[in-house]
Amino acid sequence: MPAPLLVPALIGVAFLVLPLVGLLVRAPWSDLWSQLTQPQVGQALRLSLVSATLATLVSLLLGVPIAWVLARSTLPGRSVLRALVTVPLVLPPVVGGVALFLVLGRQGIVGRVLYEQFDYTIPFTTTAVVIAETFVAMPFLVISVEGALRAADARFEDAAATLGADRWTTFRRVTLPLVAPGVAAGAVLCWARALGEFGATITFAGNFPGTTQTMPLAVYLALQSDPEGAIVLSLVLLFVSLATLLLLRDRWLGRSGAGVS
Repeated sequence: MPAPLLVPALIGVAFLVLPLVGLLVRAPWSDLWSQLTQPQVGQALRLSLVSATLATLVSLLLGVPIAWVLARSTLPGRSVLRALVTVPLVLPPVVGGVALFLVLGRQGIVGRVLYEQFDYTIPFTTTAVVIAETFVAMPFLVISVEGALRAADARFEDAAATLGADRWTTFRRVTLPLVAPGVAAGAVLCWARALGEFGATITFAGNFPGTTQTMPLAVYLALQSDPEGAIVLSLVLLFVSLATLLLLRDRWLGRSGAGVS
């Protein structure tokens, strides 16, 4: 490997890995078990896993059709639609939380109707956590699936159409299996982003233990009063994220790639 590529690569790896090593070095290993057995740790971890999974499912349900519209349809203004859909990628999460609050809050555009007609409020509930995570994570899925759709060979879909398959059948039986690796990769990225969401969640859902306090929020709260506890919580989140990403990559992406080939 040429030195102009090797040296920056090594610097980049060190930049990404050394902070993680710092967590391992500074971790209070002697008090690890007592920290992990605290009730709030289990509550925050359980809420994080459940809410990230629900956010990923909602993103799959809504994001795959959006990606298909962006990649395959002839809808006018697709570039504008793509920009709007991907805005949460560059929008500060706190701003996203404020925007959600202005729409779904008790005095928001939609939230006022829900409150006045059904006496139902979304902010500061577990539902708000899922909505906030979906808002910031769905664009990762949309971009991944759109790229997979653009790279897929459209001749298979044309062949299915000539055999009499309608568009919905073609999508289910031909297009979706073709882009399955891209969907799986997007789902993994979406889940990981939802698991680590902080800004939009604390703005729109608050920080209530057992209801809206996810692991990132628990880390932030512990860092102010118990730095060692914050390190332990960070380690838990790190290990869960790494284990899940590695398992999903081996079982989903590898198997999907073998099926397509």
